[in-house]
Amino acid sequence: MEHRARKRFGQNFLHDPLVIDRIHGAIDAQPGERLVEIGPGQGAITQRLLTRAGALDVIELDRDLIEPLRQRLADLGELRIHNADALDFDLRTLADAEAAASLRLVGNLPYNISTPLLFHFLDQLDVLRDMHLMLQKEVVDRIVAEPGDKTYGRLSVMVQSRCQATSLFRIGPGAFKPAPKVESAFLRLRPLRPLPHPIDDPQLHGRLVAAAFGQRRKTLRNSLSGVVAPELIEAAGIDPKRRAEELDVASYARLANLAASAMG
Repeated sequence: MEHRARKRFGQNFLHDPLVIDRIHGAIDAQPGERLVEIGPGQGAITQRLLTRAGALDVIELDRDLIEPLRQRLADLGELRIHNADALDFDLRTLADAEAAASLRLVGNLPYNISTPLLFHFLDQLDVLRDMHLMLQKEVVDRIVAEPGDKTYGRLSVMVQSRCQATSLFRIGPGAFKPAPKVESAFLRLRPLRPLPHPIDDPQLHGRLVAAAFGQRRKTLRNSLSGVVAPELIEAAGIDPKRRAEELDVASYARLANLAASAMG
């Protein structure tokens, strides 16, 4: 029987062969690479990844999808299926201890939890070589937005502080079954090594960015009043009368580092 997509898992299964070809062209998987796929679903992307790499780890929450996937791809390579929630999964358990940043992450992320998943992956960048992710286009637009853009926000700063983000191509609703009500886009994230703007206290940086954009209509003097003093903002070379969307990634890193230093 055909598997019925489950709304609670945010399932929309990719079926368009042209889109699948473009995805594989962007990933360009090679033999022996350590590939991890989040949410393989019915295997639209999985099959060719496994064939190219020879081995593949997949993380799938829906138990009903696992056995059909295992049976259909059994002869193509070493398929290791992890029945788990990607939000709780430790990618470090799959990494090669002898090769730093060895994992290549691929996934059609459930749109209802895409932002928490992104932050979960950002916390594990030490084992990731790159990420190729399908997301709601609106989210991808926010991730790659530049300062001054109306879509530039917390997600833009947090991702761009640690990764090179590239929106590769858009994907229409008709490429999926069932068709979502939104457009999608394919995103490439490559961890920045070394960081061009190192961050001394990532937790403080995260709180500062969240506070700034939590009240983005207010000036930094007001939105950051509970995090840093106006004098510290000025000491970082930033006008406290500016608003959150006007600051670039480097400015947030500089201000956070100055605040961390002031707190001793």
